[in-house]
Amino acid sequence: MIVGSSVADVLAPPNEEGTRATVLRWCKLVGDQVRKDEPLVELETDKVTVEVPAPASGTLIEVLKQVNAEVTPDEVLARLSLAGESAPQTVSSETAAPMATAENAPAAKAMPAGHADLSPAVRRLLSEHAIAPGDIKGTGRGGRITADDVARHVDKSGGSPQPQDMRIAHTAIRRRVAKHMVRSLADAPHVTTLFEADMTRVLKHRSLHAADYESRGTRLTLTAYFISACGQALCEHPQVNATFHEDALQLHAEVNIGVGTALGSQGLIVPVIHSAQALSLFAIAKRLNQLVDSARAGTLAPEDVRGGTFTISNHGVGGSLLAAPIVINQPQVAILGIGKLQRRVCVVQAAGDESIAVRSMCYLTLTIDHRALDAFQANAFLSAVVSALERWPEEEGL
Repeated sequence: MIVGSSVADVLAPPNEEGTRATVLRWCKLVGDQVRKDEPLVELETDKVTVEVPAPASGTLIEVLKQVNAEVTPDEVLARLSLAGESAPQTVSSETAAPMATAENAPAAKAMPAGHADLSPAVRRLLSEHAIAPGDIKGTGRGGRITADDVARHVDKSGGSPQPQDMRIAHTAIRRRVAKHMVRSLADAPHVTTLFEADMTRVLKHRSLHAADYESRGTRLTLTAYFISACGQALCEHPQVNATFHEDALQLHAEVNIGVGTALGSQGLIVPVIHSAQALSLFAIAKRLNQLVDSARAGTLAPEDVRGGTFTISNHGVGGSLLAAPIVINQPQVAILGIGKLQRRVCVVQAAGDESIAVRSMCYLTLTIDHRALDAFQANAFLSAVVSALERWPEEEGL
């Protein structure tokens, strides 16, 4: 270890939850000059990718955490020799040598995006099939080539007829989601209630106003209506907008709705729309599009995924009619599941008479933590959500 006034430590940033992170890539090699606030290393948590800037100008003289290593807040990642000082000559071969290898090198400045951060599994597959990285378009974060990309390329080009097993390392997001889901099911008794919603009026509103929203710079998706309806219902039923503690149920004044967003094979992330109860439909749609686009581009800020009090899982976008139970995003007490919109024959009432009609319907599920909520509260909340959707006015909510 190097100690002295001429050396500055590079620390992992603190965060509110104290969660662990993984070193995604180094932007500099040992021996490189760096400027103060220049990106030095990227860390990946279960929610976002965070750039760690250089705390001072100088020379990178020691790297303590290699790519894929787990780190905790305030842990020392590397050390810099400050500008104007002579670089100490005590860098051990154990820390410097790994940085000089192609396997652990940061993004090479002369290589196209996505080719410098090849994982060992991807490098092995490319070598086995004699494929150049430039022949494959990467679909991973930042254009990186994944093992799935190589497999698809081999399949299309009629490669080796003998399939081989592959081991694909879990991303930090995948590992954290897995642990979170197991803990949620272990801690909370999950109970699911099922309702149907007639989306005819919502679809009519959307057909009338989608073009106007588009002209104002945002897409009007059905998820925005569900967020708005939940915002209203959560104000009416605050026990659903809550956090469970062993000694009390904490009711939240703000309705902060998280929306589960799939990242392909990388996992799932839940960006949060804060104060949803106070937002117009247009404001919800705009914020939702911003968050989803940022999530899939890997540019969410830490505050974009914090403070959620309720979660929506719109699994219907993938064709699913029904999913139950959907695992609760602890320590929240409920999660709404939205099924695929489907045209179905229904019995409808008009002027006291019954008739058969074709309507646009979807299943809604509410999975609750039975320690915090009972069926009565769950059904009352879901009834309020369905009522808001089925009575949606043509002009309200702009």
